[in-house]
Amino acid sequence: MRMADRPEVDDVLRRVSLFAGRAVRATPIDGGLSHHIWRIDTGGRSYLLRVLDPAVSAAGLGIPPEQEIDNTSRAADSGAGARVIEVLPEVPALVLEFLPGRTLHATDVRDPAGIKRIAAACRRLHAGPAFANDFDILAKRRELLDVCVRHGLRVPDGYHERQSIVDLIATNLSLWPLRARPCHNDLLPENFIDLAGEVRIIDYQLSGNNDPAFELGDIAAEADFDPDQTAALAAAYFGTETVSALIARVRLNLILSNVTWTLWFSVHHGLLRAPGSTFDYWNEAADKWARATSDLDAPDLGRLIDTAAGRPANP
Repeated sequence: MRMADRPEVDDVLRRVSLFAGRAVRATPIDGGLSHHIWRIDTGGRSYLLRVLDPAVSAAGLGIPPEQEIDNTSRAADSGAGARVIEVLPEVPALVLEFLPGRTLHATDVRDPAGIKRIAAACRRLHAGPAFANDFDILAKRRELLDVCVRHGLRVPDGYHERQSIVDLIATNLSLWPLRARPCHNDLLPENFIDLAGEVRIIDYQLSGNNDPAFELGDIAAEADFDPDQTAALAAAYFGTETVSALIARVRLNLILSNVTWTLWFSVHHGLLRAPGSTFDYWNEAADKWARATSDLDAPDLGRLIDTAAGRPANP
């Protein structure tokens, strides 16, 4: 199994009815870790061409292309995502409006004002149409772990030995499930675009209906939030409904994000490294696992689990 080479963009552009008979300029956009993306300029306007690699979903690293296309359209309907201009299911690919804003980075997401705007963007997405599929981070972890076992892929030392504590977290989170919402599930800071003060959300490769506390925990994990910043994000999202159990739930989902996406990078490193790629997927896996083990070994983990489960703290 391997990623497809970058497709010939001219072959794809010839299929786009919007561009028929027009002179176009295609500029590759770097930064995406899986699919192929170009900025397309024509007639004084700009678009985004996103070509999906089926090998990504085949390895468990994304949802099937037809689901990603559907969810991208639904995210656009919510007002959170970019508008879909044209779909090429046979490629598969999408032509999207180009959002001429500023790509956010971790420092932007950690800023107190940024936290509030990020929470507002998530609420907008989560209030929109339900997605075409469901997503569960623990099911994704099992799927990726199975891929690693079947292909003999390397995982960080000590990964398998932490199964029991991950199971304990999962069991306690299941006691008070939140209503599933249409979630992005992979909100790196760079998947937020600041467009005239409004934050928009791009790249629906792992989207699906899910616990919104995972969405927030994943944001906190990807931007390396401390506990106070994580609590601020939960409060900005849940508002007057915020209680200690919800904050604890978000913090536990931060841990599950790092635990699971460790495997995402392990699989990408072992199966889908593109020829000539300089991105170090294994180093990223090791970094996420280091963050996960730091939280799994923290002295307050038991209290956090009890709080999320609604149990009173021990005197």
